[in-house]
Amino acid sequence: MGRLREIVFESRSAPALARFWAAALDGYAVRPYDRAEIERLAALGLTPETDPVVLVDGPGPSLCFHQVPGRDYTNNRVHLDITAADRAAEVRRLLSLGARVQREADGYTVMVDPEENQFCVFETRTG
Repeated sequence: MGRLREIVFESRSAPALARFWAAALDGYAVRPYDRAEIERLAALGLTPETDPVVLVDGPGPSLCFHQVPGRDYTNNRVHLDITAADRAAEVRRLLSLGARVQREADGYTVMVDPEENQFCVFETRTG
């Protein structure tokens, strides 16, 4: 039986999208670069700011942002659902990070990240 390793997003700018999701999700952060990784990138003419593959770690599965030149999709095939105690406040916070509301629905808000990947924000259910 397989186990989930990470959720992969194709992106135009892996570092920027990774920073967005690290700030959007509680307990997540861009995976730190150690000396060996910085040296490996440098040998390829890259830096952490131009890295085409950036990982974000947290309490759940890791998120992997893979830069794909020429990416042009009308809709993403995978999206995240986020829960928050106060959906309206969370939507405002995500807007301040660069997200955009796509539409409001009964019980959730459909949003898009800075590269137009859809995700949903739900009110945390109690009881």
